[in-house]
Amino acid sequence: MKVEARIFHICTAFFFLAAIGYGIWAKEPVGIVGLTLTGGLSLIVGTYFGFVSRRVEERPEDNPEAEVSDGAGELGFFSPGSYWPIGLALSAALMAFALAFFHIWLMVIGAVCILITVGGLVFEYHTAPDKD
Repeated sequence: MKVEARIFHICTAFFFLAAIGYGIWAKEPVGIVGLTLTGGLSLIVGTYFGFVSRRVEERPEDNPEAEVSDGAGELGFFSPGSYWPIGLALSAALMAFALAFFHIWLMVIGAVCILITVGGLVFEYHTAPDKD
């Protein structure tokens, strides 16, 4: 996590310096605000990664002496053949279409579809507790 924190802190410095340079050069308030807020958001993410990196054990990515084989192994469980991401993409496309044309009734349908597909994706492998 230290690598990610460092990357975001470098981006933060760049965005703040770009905001200063843009303010001197262009004197246009919208761009200055946009770059400053972008720097603030990257500062938030970088600070979060910095705090998390202190609590988790060191990963191979954080060790400059690490080999590629140190990162080998199981990374987690990924669904081999789930159709829920396709449904979620279609629901998001429906919602984007509704927002583009500002159809409230279609936004409600899109929001319901998104909630259903997110629920299906999250609880796809959920099993009920055993009833003894």
